[in-house]
Amino acid sequence: MPSALTYPGVYVEELPSGVRTVTGVATSIALFIGWATRGPVDKAVRITSFADFERAYGGLDARSPLGYAVRHFYDNGGADAYVVRLAKDAVSATGAKGDLNITATSPGQWGNGYKISTALRPSPDDDRFRLDVLDANNGDAVVESFSNLSMDPSDPQQRFVESVINGRSSLITVSVASASLVAPANTPAVSLSGGDDGALLKPNDADFNSALLASSLFGLGSITDRIDLFNLVCVPGETDPATLAILQKHCKDQRAFLIVDADPAQSVADYNAGAPSAITGDSAPNSAMFFPWVKAPDPLQAGALRDFPPCGFVAGVFARTDATRGVWKAPAGSAASINGATGLAVTMSDAENGQLNPLAINCLRTLPVYGNVVWGSRTLHGQTDRGSEWKDIPVRRTALFIEESLYRGTQWVVFEPNDEPLWAQIRLNIGAFMHGLFRQGAFQGSTPKQAYFVKCDSETTTQADINLGIVNILVGFAPLKPAEFVVLKLQQIAGDIPT
Repeated sequence: MPSALTYPGVYVEELPSGVRTVTGVATSIALFIGWATRGPVDKAVRITSFADFERAYGGLDARSPLGYAVRHFYDNGGADAYVVRLAKDAVSATGAKGDLNITATSPGQWGNGYKISTALRPSPDDDRFRLDVLDANNGDAVVESFSNLSMDPSDPQQRFVESVINGRSSLITVSVASASLVAPANTPAVSLSGGDDGALLKPNDADFNSALLASSLFGLGSITDRIDLFNLVCVPGETDPATLAILQKHCKDQRAFLIVDADPAQSVADYNAGAPSAITGDSAPNSAMFFPWVKAPDPLQAGALRDFPPCGFVAGVFARTDATRGVWKAPAGSAASINGATGLAVTMSDAENGQLNPLAINCLRTLPVYGNVVWGSRTLHGQTDRGSEWKDIPVRRTALFIEESLYRGTQWVVFEPNDEPLWAQIRLNIGAFMHGLFRQGAFQGSTPKQAYFVKCDSETTTQADINLGIVNILVGFAPLKPAEFVVLKLQQIAGDIPT
């Protein structure tokens, strides 16, 4: 009620409804990790198109599967991704213009192709200047230009060269080398030099794996911890079981899903002789393997066909299925076509597919009419003999989606009075979220009672829990499981034969 009722009349007071909407998170933000010749090192950069990747990382490189996988992701329906560049012993190109030191924004030989030109303003008593970045590989074309710059950190117009260029330029960073504050003279352009790509890191090599598992990627305060949300992890071409097992564990901790490329050196018979047990442990539900590699044209080789890791294609199919049907729909079937593929490295028969499917190895198939499609939807916990509740990719990813959405949507509960009014609000808001999913067809059952439940009361949260500051929320759902085996039973009608 109002704080004080002092005069006769009508008082108006607004009361909170207790409605706090739980919003579903995105489900198909991909994280690509690999070697590139350009771009920030040990930092995740968000991109929304392959053009963004070309600007930040230089585009395709025949020595690395990273760029190809990113392109395949967007060609197949992907819309949002992060990229982490791995490098070892890479060096940034540098140059100097008087007291001004210039460094390329990221290590690699790419910086050697740029020049720096400066020009003083014509007024003799004015020490302001313009700085241009020239592309030596494109006829010294000016690609960036910064004017009215000053060497004085206390410049009244706030045009100090470091403040203007650093963080704005996508090509260079600058630093003033001395306190002389002398503007660079009108001398010929200076070329950046000394840039080096460092060691070529190929998936499965020791150097690649050590860079991949470096503390800056997975340790305390790691790169992935600084990403707000990612769902799908791809390390194109990586097939080392020990490394994949560590990636699986990290994906489980982050509520993400790892898409694993099958080893191109392994045949159907090899996998049938022994499943990859090193990657079928406790963290296996958050990952899935796809076989075989995909044949597609290589733009860097005049369209010649090459075998590419399937993870980029499959991640795009995941994203496309999520957008059109929902995360609870298996990203497989006749509609899960692989765009950009001209074939597969191994053309499989039904019998061969039947050997790998019970081992939880998802097959890519070439089918009449439908072409190249994803034809399997099991996690690496989905071996037939295991009988895991997380056998199916859509069931596991639906659970991860609900967990992440509720984790973010219930932050307001912290420090609220822990009693029935709070519990009622929790049931109201989570129940509304779950009912919205039910109406979209995310769960089994014809009624909400059959499809899900939300429980938060004195049974889930006892007085002992309250004393410890704990509120327990129990959420259950009946998942939709894909129709993996369709059985048609036909019978002839004998006719009306009198007996």
